Amino acid sequence: MKKSELRKKYLEKRKSLSDKDIFQLSNDIFKNFIHYFKPFSGQKVHIFIPIEKFKEMNTRIFISYFLSRNIRVFVPKIADARLISVEIFEYSKFELNKWQISEPVSDEDSGILDFDFVITPLLYCDRHGNRVGYGKGFYDGFFETVSEETKKIGVNYFNPDENVDDVWENDIPLDYLITPTEVLSFFGEE
Repeated sequence: MKKSELRKKYLEKRKSLSDKDIFQLSNDIFKNFIHYFKPFSGQKVHIFIPIEKFKEMNTRIFISYFLSRNIRVFVPKIADARLISVEIFEYSKFELNKWQISEPVSDEDSGILDFDFVITPLLYCDRHGNRVGYGKGFYDGFFETVSEETKKIGVNYFNPDENVDDVWENDIPLDYLITPTEVLSFFGEE
């Protein structure tokens, strides 16, 4: 299926989710992440702030967990048409950008490239790690800059059941996908 079709299909599927569904599915994804990856103090995690109008999963549970365990947290911010990584703390201030997405007030790019994990938003991911986002390409550009050891992890409410047919040369696949029911590895690690 083409990305445009998958984007439309999964935006519609998300619209049908209740707040209760989102809460439960987000918690299940969070538990799968913790169980599988076992993050620990001192690690560095880049994670998105959810866009609530698009019913993205609640990553705030991840962020609270990380901050309470001295895991460094970085979030995306769009600056000069590219995605930068801003480190946040419990006292960090946020504001809405022109797309009504919550971002840190700080414009200071951390310069960090050796993240342990990049937890990535998406609308869909197939069983080969091919990601369908919102079509702006910010994360593909960001993935090009991070360390090869960084684990690129997608999170999604839905299990993959169809292939992305129009994968492009500049598309960078994920290493893992976490759903409420499973963790998929795309390079044979278990």
